[in-house]
Amino acid sequence: MNEQRTVRVSKYLSKHLRHEPERIGLALDAAGWIGIDTLIAAAAAHGFRFTRAELDHVVAANDKQRFAIDGDRIRANQGHSIAVELNLPPATPPAYLFHGTVARNLDAIRTEGLKAMNRHDVHLSADRETATRVGARRGRPVVLSVDAGAMHRAGHEFRVSANGVWLTAAVPPKYLRFQA
Repeated sequence: MNEQRTVRVSKYLSKHLRHEPERIGLALDAAGWIGIDTLIAAAAAHGFRFTRAELDHVVAANDKQRFAIDGDRIRANQGHSIAVELNLPPATPPAYLFHGTVARNLDAIRTEGLKAMNRHDVHLSADRETATRVGARRGRPVVLSVDAGAMHRAGHEFRVSANGVWLTAAVPPKYLRFQA
Protein backbone atom coordinates (compact mmCIF):
# COMPACT_ATOMS: atom_id res chain seq x y z
CA MET A 1 0.00 0.00 0.00
CA ASN A 2 1.58 3.29 -1.02
CA GLU A 3 1.82 6.28 1.32
CA GLN A 4 -0.74 8.36 -0.57
CA ARG A 5 -3.33 5.57 -0.32
CA THR A 6 -2.52 5.04 3.37
CA VAL A 7 -3.12 8.75 4.09
CA ARG A 8 -6.34 8.78 2.05
CA VAL A 9 -7.80 5.77 3.91
CA SER A 10 -6.66 7.19 7.27
CA LYS A 11 -8.36 10.52 6.62
CA TYR A 12 -11.52 8.73 5.51
CA LEU A 13 -11.53 6.68 8.72
CA SER A 14 -10.92 9.78 10.87
CA LYS A 15 -13.78 11.65 9.25
CA HIS A 16 -16.28 8.83 9.69
CA LEU A 17 -15.14 7.34 13.01
CA ARG A 18 -14.56 10.69 14.77
CA HIS A 19 -16.88 13.24 13.19
CA GLU A 20 -19.52 12.14 10.66
CA PRO A 21 -20.42 8.44 10.86
CA GLU A 22 -24.01 9.21 9.85
CA ARG A 23 -22.78 10.59 6.53
CA ILE A 24 -22.23 7.02 5.33
CA GLY A 25 -25.03 5.47 7.37
CA LEU A 26 -22.99 4.29 10.36
CA ALA A 27 -24.29 4.18 13.91
CA LEU A 28 -21.36 3.86 16.31
CA ASP A 29 -22.07 2.30 19.69
CA ALA A 30 -21.87 4.46 22.84
CA ALA A 31 -18.10 3.89 23.09
CA GLY A 32 -17.45 4.70 19.43
CA TRP A 33 -17.08 1.13 18.14
CA ILE A 34 -18.40 -0.16 14.81
CA GLY A 35 -18.11 -3.56 13.16
CA ILE A 36 -15.29 -3.62 10.61
CA ASP A 37 -17.44 -5.42 8.02
CA THR A 38 -20.17 -2.82 8.53
CA LEU A 39 -17.66 0.01 8.06
CA ILE A 40 -16.16 -1.50 4.89
CA ALA A 41 -19.61 -2.15 3.41
CA ALA A 42 -20.86 1.38 4.22
CA ALA A 43 -17.76 2.96 2.70
CA ALA A 44 -18.11 0.88 -0.45
CA ALA A 45 -21.81 1.76 -0.72
CA HIS A 46 -20.77 5.43 -0.65
CA GLY A 47 -18.08 5.07 -3.32
CA PHE A 48 -14.94 4.59 -1.21
CA ARG A 49 -13.64 1.04 -1.35
CA PHE A 50 -10.90 -0.43 0.82
CA THR A 51 -10.05 -3.92 1.95
CA ARG A 52 -9.62 -5.37 5.43
CA ALA A 53 -5.89 -5.69 4.65
CA GLU A 54 -5.71 -1.98 3.82
CA LEU A 55 -7.60 -1.11 7.00
CA ASP A 56 -5.24 -3.27 9.09
CA HIS A 57 -2.26 -1.59 7.43
CA VAL A 58 -3.61 1.91 8.16
CA VAL A 59 -4.27 1.05 11.81
CA ALA A 60 -0.80 -0.49 12.26
CA ALA A 61 1.11 2.14 10.26
CA ASN A 62 -0.56 5.28 11.63
CA ASP A 63 2.17 7.19 13.45
CA LYS A 64 -0.36 8.68 15.85
CA GLN A 65 -2.13 5.36 16.48
CA ARG A 66 -5.48 7.07 15.92
CA PHE A 67 -7.46 3.82 15.70
CA ALA A 68 -7.94 0.68 17.75
CA ILE A 69 -9.16 -2.72 16.62
CA ASP A 70 -10.80 -5.10 19.08
CA GLY A 71 -11.65 -8.37 17.37
CA ASP A 72 -14.05 -7.56 14.55
CA ARG A 73 -14.65 -3.90 15.47
CA ILE A 74 -12.80 -0.60 15.21
CA ARG A 75 -12.93 2.87 16.77
CA ALA A 76 -10.97 6.10 16.89
CA ASN A 77 -8.87 6.40 20.05
CA GLN A 78 -9.79 10.06 20.67
CA GLY A 79 -10.53 13.33 18.89
CA HIS A 80 -14.26 12.84 18.45
CA SER A 81 -16.58 15.75 17.79
CA ILE A 82 -19.57 13.40 18.21
CA ALA A 83 -20.89 12.00 21.47
CA VAL A 84 -18.93 8.92 22.54
CA GLU A 85 -17.82 7.64 25.93
CA LEU A 86 -14.33 6.19 25.64
CA ASN A 87 -14.51 4.87 29.23
CA LEU A 88 -10.98 5.98 30.03
CA PRO A 89 -10.25 5.96 33.76
CA PRO A 90 -8.79 9.00 35.48
CA ALA A 91 -4.98 8.98 35.46
CA THR A 92 -2.24 10.88 37.24
CA PRO A 93 -0.39 12.96 34.65
CA PRO A 94 3.33 13.68 34.58
CA ALA A 95 4.37 17.02 36.09
CA TYR A 96 4.30 18.72 32.69
CA LEU A 97 2.46 18.03 29.46
CA PHE A 98 2.68 19.93 26.18
CA HIS A 99 0.30 21.45 23.64
CA GLY A 100 1.18 22.37 20.08
CA THR A 101 -0.51 25.35 18.46
CA VAL A 102 0.34 28.29 16.19
CA ALA A 103 1.02 31.95 17.01
CA ARG A 104 -2.34 33.24 15.72
CA ASN A 105 -4.08 31.35 18.56
CA LEU A 106 -1.94 32.71 21.40
CA ASP A 107 -3.96 35.82 22.29
CA ALA A 108 -7.12 33.78 22.85
CA ILE A 109 -5.19 31.09 24.73
CA ARG A 110 -3.57 33.68 27.04
CA THR A 111 -7.06 34.99 27.90
CA GLU A 112 -9.19 31.83 27.88
CA GLY A 113 -6.69 28.99 28.29
CA LEU A 114 -7.00 25.82 26.23
CA LYS A 115 -10.56 24.77 25.46
CA ALA A 116 -11.86 21.60 23.84
CA MET A 117 -13.52 23.63 21.05
CA ASN A 118 -15.42 21.14 18.84
CA ARG A 119 -13.90 18.09 20.53
CA HIS A 120 -14.68 16.46 23.85
CA ASP A 121 -11.33 17.26 25.46
CA VAL A 122 -8.14 19.25 25.14
CA HIS A 123 -5.40 17.04 23.72
CA LEU A 124 -1.98 17.15 25.36
CA SER A 125 1.29 15.40 24.56
CA ALA A 126 3.72 13.78 26.95
CA ASP A 127 6.70 15.19 25.05
CA ARG A 128 7.64 18.44 23.34
CA GLU A 129 8.47 16.72 20.02
CA THR A 130 4.95 15.34 19.57
CA ALA A 131 3.42 18.71 20.46
CA THR A 132 5.69 20.35 17.88
CA ARG A 133 4.44 17.96 15.18
CA VAL A 134 0.82 18.64 16.18
CA GLY A 135 1.30 22.41 16.02
CA ALA A 136 3.11 22.15 12.68
CA ARG A 137 -0.05 20.82 11.01
CA ARG A 138 -1.42 24.38 10.99
CA GLY A 139 1.72 26.45 10.43
CA ARG A 140 4.86 27.33 12.36
CA PRO A 141 4.44 25.51 15.68
CA VAL A 142 4.42 27.06 19.13
CA VAL A 143 4.67 24.64 22.04
CA LEU A 144 3.04 25.46 25.36
CA SER A 145 3.97 23.75 28.62
CA VAL A 146 1.07 22.72 30.83
CA ASP A 147 1.64 22.45 34.58
CA ALA A 148 -0.36 19.21 34.70
CA GLY A 149 0.89 18.34 38.17
CA ALA A 150 -0.52 21.55 39.65
CA MET A 151 -3.76 21.11 37.71
CA HIS A 152 -4.14 17.57 39.02
CA ARG A 153 -3.46 18.67 42.61
CA ALA A 154 -6.16 21.37 42.15
CA GLY A 155 -8.70 18.69 41.18
CA HIS A 156 -8.61 18.73 37.38
CA GLU A 157 -9.14 15.28 35.90
CA PHE A 158 -6.84 13.75 33.30
CA ARG A 159 -7.24 10.61 31.24
CA VAL A 160 -4.87 9.02 28.78
CA SER A 161 -6.05 7.45 25.52
CA ALA A 162 -4.85 4.13 24.14
CA ASN A 163 -2.34 5.95 21.93
CA GLY A 164 -0.83 8.05 24.73
CA VAL A 165 -2.69 11.33 24.17
CA TRP A 166 -3.52 13.02 27.46
CA LEU A 167 -7.05 14.39 27.72
CA THR A 168 -8.56 16.99 30.03
CA ALA A 169 -11.68 19.16 29.82
CA ALA A 170 -9.81 22.50 29.69
CA VAL A 171 -6.55 24.13 30.75
CA PRO A 172 -6.99 27.47 32.54
CA PRO A 173 -4.42 30.14 31.56
CA LYS A 174 -2.69 30.07 34.96
CA TYR A 175 -1.41 26.52 34.24
CA LEU A 176 0.20 27.47 30.91
CA ARG A 177 3.82 28.43 30.29
CA PHE A 178 4.41 30.37 27.09
CA GLN A 179 7.86 29.80 25.63
CA ALA A 180 9.71 32.62 23.91
